[in-house]
Amino acid sequence: MKSRFYAYNLGIPLVCAAVVFLMFDMTNIDIAFSNLLFDPLSQTFPIDKIHFFEKLTHKWARIIPNWTAEIALIGALLSLIWPGANPHERPRLGAFLERSRVAPVLRFAADHRRDFFFVVIAFALCTGVIHFLKSHTSVYCPIETTLYGGEMPHIEWYSNFQLFHEAGSGRCWPGGHASGGFTMLALYFVARRHQWRFSNAILWGSLLLGLVYGTTRVLQGWHYMSHTFWAGIFVWLTCLLTALAFYGRARLDLPVRAKSTQKAFNAEPEVSL
Repeated sequence: MKSRFYAYNLGIPLVCAAVVFLMFDMTNIDIAFSNLLFDPLSQTFPIDKIHFFEKLTHKWARIIPNWTAEIALIGALLSLIWPGANPHERPRLGAFLERSRVAPVLRFAADHRRDFFFVVIAFALCTGVIHFLKSHTSVYCPIETTLYGGEMPHIEWYSNFQLFHEAGSGRCWPGGHASGGFTMLALYFVARRHQWRFSNAILWGSLLLGLVYGTTRVLQGWHYMSHTFWAGIFVWLTCLLTALAFYGRARLDLPVRAKSTQKAFNAEPEVSL
């Protein structure tokens, strides 16, 4: 079971990293694909000039990960109120919370405190990892390079990587917008922790969301396709390591529960942080 867990959750992203590196970073596939989207006459990526496409796929699309992070943060803060209120020792306060219908929300938040804090920390770490890689590789976006009418040179991330200091002003590798979609993978590990039946659906939905987010930026000339894949790889690994720290492998590796046993399991008391 242990080897299977790591083969699936660690092995797959590592294999994907090797494939992406060999297929994209060691070849010109990225450039060849972006060439198909570039208009040499106008020296532009035509889709980048469609303002509605920009709003729909870049501005408005941020709502999904942003709201998820905000809900998790609110839930984490609310989870601290119910134990602090201590309704058993303050019955009047407990009665007031029950009458105001706030008590069920506070109890739910307290029961899932670990999950809310996990999502908050996982989102923060994923953002931090992506920003670190961006600043320490200084890769310029296709539209910024001389290949597509820009002024900056085309640079591969591995040839410009600096571990201890920023490598330059480029901020294009890995894909930041794609990583926002991929951070929803944190919910997959929450689902695995609770053995929810639809955990795999959450996994595939999160991967699809990240791919869609990243691909739209490729169409606009602001990323190469490999930037999206790398974002998914690093976010998956970051979420995995964070989940292992919060939940432990044994808990994450439990099989999903059937519908008949799910309700009983969810009724079990939650262990607080």
